[in-house]
Amino acid sequence: MIMFKEEYQFWIYASFFIAIVGFSLLFNGIILKFSKTLGIRDQKGTTIRWSSVSKPALGGIGFYIVFLISIACYGILFEADGIFKAPSALALIGASSLAFLMGLADDAYNTRPLLKFLVQVACGVIMISAGVYVKTFPYEWMNYAVTIFWVIGIMNSINMLDNMDGITSITSSCILVAILIYMYMMGLSTEFEYITMLGVLAGLVGFLFYNWHPSKMFMGDTGSQFLGLFLAAVSIKFLWNSKGMEGTIVQSRQIVMVILCFLVPIVDTTVVSINRLRRKQSPFVGGKDHTTHNLSYLGLTDTQVGFIFLGLAALCTFLTAIIIRFLEDWTHLHTLVFTGFAILVLGIFFYITYLNKDKIRKS
Repeated sequence: MIMFKEEYQFWIYASFFIAIVGFSLLFNGIILKFSKTLGIRDQKGTTIRWSSVSKPALGGIGFYIVFLISIACYGILFEADGIFKAPSALALIGASSLAFLMGLADDAYNTRPLLKFLVQVACGVIMISAGVYVKTFPYEWMNYAVTIFWVIGIMNSINMLDNMDGITSITSSCILVAILIYMYMMGLSTEFEYITMLGVLAGLVGFLFYNWHPSKMFMGDTGSQFLGLFLAAVSIKFLWNSKGMEGTIVQSRQIVMVILCFLVPIVDTTVVSINRLRRKQSPFVGGKDHTTHNLSYLGLTDTQVGFIFLGLAALCTFLTAIIIRFLEDWTHLHTLVFTGFAILVLGIFFYITYLNKDKIRKS
C-alpha cells in the first residue's frame, strides 16, 4: 500500500473532495437540463411529497457514480488488490449496488413493498457474510438479528426522511462527517471506506445545491436506498463496533454514539410510525405528518425547517465528536446524559405533533 505523509494526504483528500463536488455540480446540472420525464414520480400514485410540483428524482444516480469514482481513486492511490482481498470492501460494493438497483427500479416502476423488503434483507445478509455485522451482544444470533434490523431500519428511515427539500442530504452529510471524524482520530484515513465516504459526502454537497429549497430535483428512492445501505454499513463497522481512543470497547458508549449520530432519522421514523399506528394507519404509506411537516404547520418556512434540521444534525455530530475525543473514561452518568438528550429531542417532536394533530388529520 502506498503511504503518504500527513500533509500530503490532506492535500490529496482535499483536492479529491473539491473535484468530486465540482463533478457532482456539473453532472446534476447536465442531467437536470436534459431530463424531461425520467425519474419524475407520478403524483397520483402512492408517493406523497410535500412539494406539489413534479421534479426529476435523479440525484441518486450521481451518488452512485461518485461512489464508483471513489473506488477507482482508491485503486489509484493505494493498492487496487486491497479492494479484492478485503471481504468488507467487496460486501460494501455489492450491497450498495444492489440497493441502488432496487431504488432505481422503484423510481421507474413503483415496485412491490415485499420485493423492496426482501432486497433490504439480502443487503443485510451480504454484509453479515463478509463479517460486517454488529458485534455488541453476547450471542451471534442476536448480533445477526440486530444487523438485519439496522440495515432495513436505516434504509427505510432515510427513505422516509426524504420528504422535504434538503433534509435527507444535510442529515446524511452530518452522519458521514461524524464517522469520518472517528476514522481520522483513530488513524484509519487510508481505509477503503474513508475515501468512499469522502466521495459520497462530496456528492451530497454538490447535490444539495440543486436540492435546497426551492429544489430543482430530488434524490428519489435511487438515492435514499443507496444512502441508507451505505450509512448502515459504515456505521456498523465504525460506530457499532467502534473502539475508544484508548483501544477499549464499551457497549453502552457504542450504542449512545449510534443513537446520537442517527438521531434525526431515528426520531422522525419513531414519531411518524407511532402516530400512524395510533391512527390505525400503516407506517409505510406516505403522508404529510413527518417531523419536518409538523414544523411547517407551526408557521415555519421550508428554508427555516431546513436550517433547524441542519442545526440539530450538526449538534449531534459535534456531541459524537466530543465522545470520541474527550470521554475516554465512560461512566453511567455519560450514558444517562446523552440518552436523556435523545429522549428530550424525541419528546419535543412528539409534543409538536400533538399541537398539530388537527392539521395532520386534514392533510
